[in-house]
Amino acid sequence: MSPTQVVVIVIVVAVVAALVAFAVVANRRRALRQRFGPEYDRAVEEQDSRGAAERELRERERRHAELELTPLSPESRARYAAAWEDLQVRFVDSPAETVGDADELVGRLIAERGYPTGDFSDQIAHLSVEHARTLTHYRDAHEIRQRNERGEAGTEDLRQALVHYRALFADLLGEDPVAQRAPEQRHPDSEHDATSR
Repeated sequence: MSPTQVVVIVIVVAVVAALVAFAVVANRRRALRQRFGPEYDRAVEEQDSRGAAERELRERERRHAELELTPLSPESRARYAAAWEDLQVRFVDSPAETVGDADELVGRLIAERGYPTGDFSDQIAHLSVEHARTLTHYRDAHEIRQRNERGEAGTEDLRQALVHYRALFADLLGEDPVAQRAPEQRHPDSEHDATSR
């Protein structure tokens, strides 16, 4: 083999290796984007680089894999749906208190499913692996609840918080907490669903 042929072969091998590496990175990036949806973009904005954001998301996947998540029994699902419906009915008379109760109910559901419930940012990180599409709702609800605790949230803000909590709640529950129940099972006042106004 001539030196020119060796150089050409080395260049071809290097180009093929670079293309394979690029394809691997592109496939990993695509998989992360599909899994995390809007949370991918949020992580990229919060980190110094795309690579750092992707490492963070892969770390979330690793920590999530260590969790022992449990599906809800039909009885538990029905109990949570009934509790959510009661919250919506109570909202009309006491919106500020109901938003706090919604946060607690969502927290109980998160815990029963097997997610950690301590630090909010850790909770978000764990939830993001399977529930990334509803995390913006959860963040917004959390922020409104905090404003409510400071006396800075109006009734419309509180209604919106309940709508946001319901999005994550339904995602964790696996169904809309009210729509799946038969009309005769609903609370008599449920026709006045606070979140549909």
